Amino acid sequence: MILTDTGPLVALLDKDDGSHGDCVNVAKHLRTCTMLTTWPCFTEAMYLLGEVGGYRYQAELWKMKMLKRLMLHAFTHPEVERMAALMEKYYDVPMDLADASLIVVAESLSLRRVFTLDSDFRIYRLADKTAMEVIP
Repeated sequence: MILTDTGPLVALLDKDDGSHGDCVNVAKHLRTCTMLTTWPCFTEAMYLLGEVGGYRYQAELWKMKMLKRLMLHAFTHPEVERMAALMEKYYDVPMDLADASLIVVAESLSLRRVFTLDSDFRIYRLADKTAMEVIP
């Protein structure tokens, strides 16, 4: 399972996105690996896909979920509290809710790789002080 941020979800479905080719290549190598995202990332991707491709692109994202190529994490109350603490800690980066949600899931599920186009993930540290492996 690999954590997946908003950027790759949009780039995979939007052929005009500058990162489309790179994300498609990464996804080919991850075929046996389910992508896991969070509701904040999924919501953000739905909004952005609606802006660039309308419902047609949004339907493709729903299809990824329905076919279980993309899973959504359900948060616990302590995870939600941890997101708030992370956003406060990284307020100067700044860390948004989507990024905080991915870090929390990484910590909760002991995941160490994130499929993202966001360079801020090179700055963020998990609770054990380690960095995520950023893909691509």
